Amino acid sequence: MQPPAGSQVSRVPAQRTPSEQLPPAPATPAPQPPRRRTRTVLTVVAGVLALLCLGGIATAVVWYNRASTPDRSTPDVVVDNYLRAFLVDRNDVRADLFTCESESQLEALRALRTDLVEREQRFGTTITVSWGPLTVQTQGEAAAVEVTLIISARMDGISQSDRQSWRFDTRSSDGWHVCGGTRAS
Repeated sequence: MQPPAGSQVSRVPAQRTPSEQLPPAPATPAPQPPRRRTRTVLTVVAGVLALLCLGGIATAVVWYNRASTPDRSTPDVVVDNYLRAFLVDRNDVRADLFTCESESQLEALRALRTDLVEREQRFGTTITVSWGPLTVQTQGEAAAVEVTLIISARMDGISQSDRQSWRFDTRSSDGWHVCGGTRAS
């Protein structure tokens, strides 16, 4: 029932219950859905893993370069590395990394290795080559390295060895290289 028009009752504000008079309570932030939180965590973890992988790859490249680059820092080191590659390992590809690109005069050492291989086959034995200290005489961009090669074999239970003095000529050009080798008398 409504009061008649113009009556006092119609001009009085309607009575409301206290809960209707209060302004609406501010909205409390709803907790983030777990989906969004999981996505953030996964993104951070993926970013960290990507950085770790890139760091690992960079470290591996540096280590590989250090391990695969031949050491040609000094004349005695390059001669030692050359002798090891050529006479001990008999790896021509590796030995070439230590020699001059042109004018290489290493025929005498090639002849020595050929002779050693033939003797091994003929006598059915293994011949080893070692050497003592290397003596270096440097003059500017060139150096002479002298060394005594010790050639050893075991035949019929008897050890035999031969000592040969050798002189190697080296040059510095983007690191030291062996350019020649001759047997000293």
